[in-house]
Amino acid sequence: MMAEITRRSLIKAIGISAGTAFSGALPGLASETLTDKPKGKKLVLTVPHITDVHIRAGENAPLRFKACLNQIISKHKVDFFLNGGDSINDASYDNVVRNQVTEQWDIWDECTKVIDKYKIYSCIGNHDIWWKAPATDDEMYGKNYVVKRLKIPNRYYSFSKKNWHFIILDGNNSKISLDDEQYNWLEQELKNLPAGTPTLIMSHYPILGTTHVLVGGGHSDCKKLKNLFYKHRDKVKICLSGHNHLSDQTVYNGVQYCCNGAMSGFWWGKGDAESVGPGYYQETPPGYAILKMYDDGTVENEYFSNTF
Repeated sequence: MMAEITRRSLIKAIGISAGTAFSGALPGLASETLTDKPKGKKLVLTVPHITDVHIRAGENAPLRFKACLNQIISKHKVDFFLNGGDSINDASYDNVVRNQVTEQWDIWDECTKVIDKYKIYSCIGNHDIWWKAPATDDEMYGKNYVVKRLKIPNRYYSFSKKNWHFIILDGNNSKISLDDEQYNWLEQELKNLPAGTPTLIMSHYPILGTTHVLVGGGHSDCKKLKNLFYKHRDKVKICLSGHNHLSDQTVYNGVQYCCNGAMSGFWWGKGDAESVGPGYYQETPPGYAILKMYDDGTVENEYFSNTF
């Protein structure tokens, strides 16, 4: 109760509203409080958002991750996957060497065979990048290697499904932001979309919301992006993120900002003094989100805890 009171106080203080739903964890709270549900709309896509898997050999993480993927595809009739980054446990620490990086990516490849019938659209997380390669021209240095391992077309890109448009961003730049090249691309991408095209945006880092008020780790260019989204408010419907391992849903200027926890919870560990349950990071259990996307541009984001 005290955590919820603190959360609401923070929300009130920064002038935004938020609602969080944990299916199986906090029954009775529903994500549909964030969006109107007009009669007659048609469900066109069901999409899982997984993020912060931090896959590694320890803590029995591979078997637990595969069990959760199997749960997703057996429990929900999904169309494809969105992966929010930090797919591997870590390649960014100074002491990480080459075989540790390749081992983690090999485990990722093995685990995701469970869902090999589904397309996975990923973005790059800060822990996915091996900056300590011996040289900048090493094939494993930097973001290009992550692009290759995640099988994505570029560090930022877009695609369309049904009547929805999806934009995947790379916030791994100075002070957690979009570099000028990427921002100009995003600006043109939104401008070129037909009026009223419902659009989902995914970054590894929260753009707006409560979680980075609590623990940091949000986009430093949030005002610039907020202004751009307001200009295209007939298009931008929802922004997904991870990074903070906390679940939060905030609505601002009609856009849902959903930080969807972490598949790994407390990095597959038991937790610490702030964890309210086994594997939790603070009040958020390990889990994933399911998005229900409709032909009228409305979208529902529901967070499901996992116990694996």
